[in-house]
Amino acid sequence: MSPVPTSWRLRAAAALMVAVAAAGLASCHRQTSPVEVANLNFTLKDMNGHDVRLSDLKGKAILVNFWSTTCGPCQLETPELVDLAAKYKDRGLAVVGISIDDTPADIRTFANQYKVTYPLLVGADRDEVTQAFGLGDAIPMSVFITTKGTVLGRVEGLATQSWYERQIQALF
Repeated sequence: MSPVPTSWRLRAAAALMVAVAAAGLASCHRQTSPVEVANLNFTLKDMNGHDVRLSDLKGKAILVNFWSTTCGPCQLETPELVDLAAKYKDRGLAVVGISIDDTPADIRTFANQYKVTYPLLVGADRDEVTQAFGLGDAIPMSVFITTKGTVLGRVEGLATQSWYERQIQALF
């Protein structure tokens, strides 16, 4: 029996990875009750050491993204979030990234590398914040908050940009 060519094995492995990722995307979206009120009563430091009060975002549509500089899916997602933040800024969308375990210096390096224009906050050792937003075991995780301050839903892991756009449009 002749061995399977390496190119075929690579294609089969890639197809399997796509199938697994697609199955993961289908199961990672988690809608919440529209009566869940978002807790924005936190002040976090941004990557430059300035205080950012999440309560200042009340009345805006908000996308809060929990992430880490070493998270591969977070790195893949960041350019899409940058694009979405720019696209919906004039409609009042506030995108906020909360790093769960990075130093301010690491966050600044990441922000420069990925040209992040939305606020990136230091969330390391802030378990009360991650618990308030319902962070589970997976990052990236995004929380969608309506202009009325209620949680529309959450997504753990990656989602398509079109899925994000539908969620964002539902926030207004």
